[in-house]
Amino acid sequence: MPSEFTGKHVTVAGLGVSGVPAAKVLHGLGAHVTVVNDGDDERARAQAAELEALGVTVRLGDGDTLPEGTELIVTAPGWKPTKPLFTAAGQAGVPVWGDVELAWRLRGLDGRKPAPWLAVTGTNGKTTTVQMLASILKAAGLRTAAVGNIGVSLLDAVTGEQEYDVLAVELSSYQLHWAPSLRAHSAAVLNLAPDHLDWHGSMEAYAADKGRIYEGNQVACVYNVDATDKPSTEDLVRAADVEEGCRAIGFTGGTPGPSQLGVVEGLLVDRAFVEDRQKNAQELAEVSDVDPPAPHNIANALAAAGLARAFGVSAAAVRDGLRAFTPDAHRIAHVADVDGVAYVDDSKATNTHATEASLAAYESIVWIAGGLAKGATFDELVTGAAKRLRGAVLIGADRALIREALARHAPEVPVVDLDRTDTGAMLQAVQEARRLARPGDTVLLAPACASMDMFTNYNQRGDAFAQAVRELGA
Repeated sequence: MPSEFTGKHVTVAGLGVSGVPAAKVLHGLGAHVTVVNDGDDERARAQAAELEALGVTVRLGDGDTLPEGTELIVTAPGWKPTKPLFTAAGQAGVPVWGDVELAWRLRGLDGRKPAPWLAVTGTNGKTTTVQMLASILKAAGLRTAAVGNIGVSLLDAVTGEQEYDVLAVELSSYQLHWAPSLRAHSAAVLNLAPDHLDWHGSMEAYAADKGRIYEGNQVACVYNVDATDKPSTEDLVRAADVEEGCRAIGFTGGTPGPSQLGVVEGLLVDRAFVEDRQKNAQELAEVSDVDPPAPHNIANALAAAGLARAFGVSAAAVRDGLRAFTPDAHRIAHVADVDGVAYVDDSKATNTHATEASLAAYESIVWIAGGLAKGATFDELVTGAAKRLRGAVLIGADRALIREALARHAPEVPVVDLDRTDTGAMLQAVQEARRLARPGDTVLLAPACASMDMFTNYNQRGDAFAQAVRELGA
């Protein structure tokens, strides 16, 4: 069946998890597809061979030149807007979409009713919140999936054979930048803190791209009442152009006001989607139903509940979905207790904002930190956590930045600086942390840094920590 893409010359920028599916889908819709890619390694050549066998043109090692005749670019989300390819596209009047934009425009192309999107973004907590949301939606008997930046392709979700009632969609700032026409049923921005500023150029640009998720919302814009950073998530709601009747719904770790969800005496409660919300509240779940019940994870659960309630899900389904949810590895995961000391793996805390939340969850901490700082500074983080720190063990390429912040703002905290970046450093770090810890303490891996100086990714870093802890208890 002919489509708007039939005969159109489309350039797909970047191979990989988004580029290859995009190229296949567009080719299947009758487009003339050319893929350009910066790299020319073994993996890229294998992907190129797969696409060329279908009739797709692939140019390896040249991601900057705009192919002649291009009428549309579909880009991998990580490609920077400043890339020469996009400069040339702008000069030629060629639109640039991301894979999310393509997926949004392909909804219902096969004649099926498009599934609404409940969308989530934020600096931290996106994946957990989307997985919680999907668990709640499934508990309500809805056909759903957690998709998007979470690793399950949106293109597969909207073009595959499986039909859905609603999708729980995780979106990064990169993806939102390239998704101009996205209009979600309801959306949430969990939090905002400086991140990926090298890509966006400024905090203002980063926040603006996050705020795109609220544009055109139909039912609810869910925001973080407790956020103090500027711009706040509430500021982004105020700036959004939404459909008539769309509501601003807050979530808070404290007592909720009208049109908010929050916590009262160990209960998650809803004062947004109830009759006479000035006077009434609906119990949704107990704090103990959230795993783990750390403050930042309670916030994730409330945001997920807000989106689910906006879609009409019952309070009972919220409770059942939260109880059924199991968090992914390396997200504030309890590994073991050894000699009265808890060992917790939060290797996913790759920036200061995530680490701040992790440190706030425990009273007395031996902190294992360090790695690639990505331009971050640590003074504010250390100042806020100083009273909770029993000690610190530092690893990785940029550990000196954390050591200097500790010296300025927590000079009484003992610091072990491990001058090594091999993967075996984690075992020594755990051993040093054990020496500093006392019964009742928590040894917390919350690095506040990326992992690639020492490890393949944060998963491998967390696995190394868990293995080292197991060796302690052997």
